[in-house]
Amino acid sequence: ATHDLCIAYKLNLAFYEKLGPAGLESLEKTVNYIPDNIFRIADAKRGDIGNTSDMYASTFFEYYNFDAVTLSPYMGKDSIDPYLSYTDKWIILLALTSNKGSEDFQVLKTERGYLYEKILERSSKWGDSDQIMYVVGATKASSLTAIRKIVPENFLLIPGVGAQGGSLADVALYGMNKQCGLIVNSSRGIIYASSEENFAEVAGQKAAGIQ
Repeated sequence: ATHDLCIAYKLNLAFYEKLGPAGLESLEKTVNYIPDNIFRIADAKRGDIGNTSDMYASTFFEYYNFDAVTLSPYMGKDSIDPYLSYTDKWIILLALTSNKGSEDFQVLKTERGYLYEKILERSSKWGDSDQIMYVVGATKASSLTAIRKIVPENFLLIPGVGAQGGSLADVALYGMNKQCGLIVNSSRGIIYASSEENFAEVAGQKAAGIQ
């Protein structure tokens, strides 16, 4: 119902893992159902030491054949390197998220700027813009101008449009680069638009008209 309206699907693994083995079977079916020309993102937010990251990278990129995975950069470069060894895949690092708790750490002021700005500056040197993207919440659109000064070429994954109140117009105004450079995500506003039998049809209508 939505495949002709989007460039990517972001599968939140928590909603599959909650169901145990049946959920992982459903995850595999979902990934395989997505057309090959649509980007497949594993929204896993993993972040662990190198040998564990090796296993996660193999899981998402080899077994499930995702195109990208969301990661926490908190443990540093050696926790990210195993994913970057897959040169035809992407990593999407958490930078400035849309949840209230982002204020606890991400916007801590350092002697040279906010913590999330330091994360962007340091991690952007781990690979190039053809492998590394960043998560920036749509509710943080006012920070996109500063973010673009640090990572002008990298794609940004922008959650928070729709149910969380983010403005697509503001995201486009402050976040687009010459290649567009944005993957804008709306989940609850589309998936949960209807709980009736026509939920797929309504999801398509919501995806076509989202503002």
